[in-house]
Amino acid sequence: MARVFVYGTLKKGQPNYKHMINTAKGLAKFQGRGRTVEKYPLVIAGKYNIPYMLNIPGTGHHVAGEIYSVDDQMLQFLDEFEGCPDMYQRTLMRIEVVEWEGKGGAGEARPAAEGVVECFVYSTMTYPPEWVGLPYHDSYDSSGKHGLSYVLRESR
Repeated sequence: MARVFVYGTLKKGQPNYKHMINTAKGLAKFQGRGRTVEKYPLVIAGKYNIPYMLNIPGTGHHVAGEIYSVDDQMLQFLDEFEGCPDMYQRTLMRIEVVEWEGKGGAGEARPAAEGVVECFVYSTMTYPPEWVGLPYHDSYDSSGKHGLSYVLRESR
């Protein structure tokens, strides 16, 4: 099992959460909520209003999201879903645990004493330079006050 941190449309209550609970795509077990230890710019960009975490450590906000434990099948699905490695790149990042629900099952490590875990995160280094000038968010909600509603793939 691998740990994945999701900050956008795959979170609970967001448009693509259905994929995280679809066991035909693999297993994803909610572990808790967290935020990036380092600051990153989280922008909403493109004609479909997609959330992107730009891989520019030290700029932006501590981005809030959810921590999941996923099996290899789900990780492979997420790689394909996120357009990895072209649109997003899957990298390890340090995530500060804000709230932990993970049940300490066999082989499942609880967060370290300082409450920081390493998770795979889908961020991007391949973005148009003008995205750096977009507003930065610390948390994503597809129906947030930014007014940029996410366009589902099936509606594009």
